[in-house]
Amino acid sequence: MLPKKGKVFPGGNVQQEGTAEYATMIAAALREQLGTSHQGIKIAMRWTGAGERTVKNWFAGTHGPSGEHLIALAHHSDAVLEAFLGMAGRPSAVATTKLGEVRERLVETVEFIDRLTAKDDADDRISGHAGR
Repeated sequence: MLPKKGKVFPGGNVQQEGTAEYATMIAAALREQLGTSHQGIKIAMRWTGAGERTVKNWFAGTHGPSGEHLIALAHHSDAVLEAFLGMAGRPSAVATTKLGEVRERLVETVEFIDRLTAKDDADDRISGHAGR
């Protein structure tokens, strides 16, 4: 008799030790980045080229993405990248990626302050209150 199709994920439904934590952490990262709507599933499908059932399993945490799909997810999702680096025991790599983001925000903030102070200086010159 032939086995039934569609009920068993390749490799069986039994997870090896450690894979449950991996799947759970990736699922949490995907839900953090994309939410829990069907739109989030579609986005992950577009990012990876994986099928809908596969991506739903990732979001549910029943199975984690394979290497190729994990790379695609990490390319598009900071949350997945951080989860992966955390599981790999590389917290310093997570900190390094965060530092780049913080630096960009600081540069934007300084530019905003410069624009505000330049506008205030121009307003002072126009109203004749320069040198306050």
